[in-house]
Amino acid sequence: MRPLQMVDLKQQYEHIKKDVDQALHEVLDSCAFINGKPVQDFANSLAGYLGAKYVIPCANGTDALQIALMSLQLQPGDEVITPSFTYIATTEVIALLRLKPVFVDVDPKTFCLVPEEVEKAITAKTKAIIPVHLYGHAAPMEPLMRIAEKYGLFIVEDNAQAIGCDYTFSNGDKRKTGTIGTIGCTSFFPSKNLGCYGDGGALFTDDENLAGRLKMIANHGQKVRYYHEMVGCNSRLDTLQAAVLNIKLKKLDEYTAARQKAAACYTEAFSGLEQITTPYIAPYSDHVFHQYTLILNGVSRDGLHQYLAEQQIPSMIYYPVPVHRQQMFASFGGGDYRLPQTDWLTERVISLPIHTELETDQLEFITQHVLTYINK
Repeated sequence: MRPLQMVDLKQQYEHIKKDVDQALHEVLDSCAFINGKPVQDFANSLAGYLGAKYVIPCANGTDALQIALMSLQLQPGDEVITPSFTYIATTEVIALLRLKPVFVDVDPKTFCLVPEEVEKAITAKTKAIIPVHLYGHAAPMEPLMRIAEKYGLFIVEDNAQAIGCDYTFSNGDKRKTGTIGTIGCTSFFPSKNLGCYGDGGALFTDDENLAGRLKMIANHGQKVRYYHEMVGCNSRLDTLQAAVLNIKLKKLDEYTAARQKAAACYTEAFSGLEQITTPYIAPYSDHVFHQYTLILNGVSRDGLHQYLAEQQIPSMIYYPVPVHRQQMFASFGGGDYRLPQTDWLTERVISLPIHTELETDQLEFITQHVLTYINK
């Protein structure tokens, strides 16, 4: 059996090595390392895949979130509603721009925002909502969009963990996550479902004027070189990374199917156990399994984590400390929040290896040892 990895990028690369090596050599031969043709080719292909009118590549997923909020022309002190059960990048950009993060609780089944909690948190200063499609499952976008329309709010989707996920509306229509709100943001960090070999990110929107503003902000606030119309930043997807992404985008649905197959093996092995809650899939969402995350009931999460490590099985805890309890948000009153579901989840979740190259013997080895610990 091959050694286990949370994400086996080496094996994935071996399967696409010929195409990747050729694409990288073409970039090297051209020496067009910034804004080379593969960058626009990728933006066009990703727009077609997602069904988005405009895709704006950038340097990383955190930049994408920052650029999105900058484009909305919010003012210092404006409030942005966000979950606390998420990676820090979702929320740190809010503070960076001198906006106020307002944390709300999540659904313990989907790990995503609860629309009723969002609506209760709205004040006269609320200007935007950032739903996070966590672990590969969609946030409840239809009710969130109704709330946004009712109160005149922007929605910036954090789609870093759910690219390719389909959201089904109550009328049967389907949209890809990241293309439903005002702006969608994603990351191409190597371990993502669609990952490059360095850092990368992108923004999506159907609004032509907003797309133009996003492009300007990502390029020092300029449309014409040396003529800067607004304060921007320098955030570009480099050509080498775009060349890799062009290849991997063509295989994204195949990669998603492999993750779903591995997840189904886990779920079959753990179903019916009182001590384990397997990932829930809501009727409105499919699941692309960026992470396969269990909730443990009456079992030591840290004990299982340590036991698996002793068996050379990696596992991860996403996330051990919720954002509202991080020191960096103390000045925003983070310690005053009461988010019982968020706190409950951070004490009980654990993620198992999930990637496109998992083999049957590896899955059996992992599940066997999880069950051994649970039943001891």
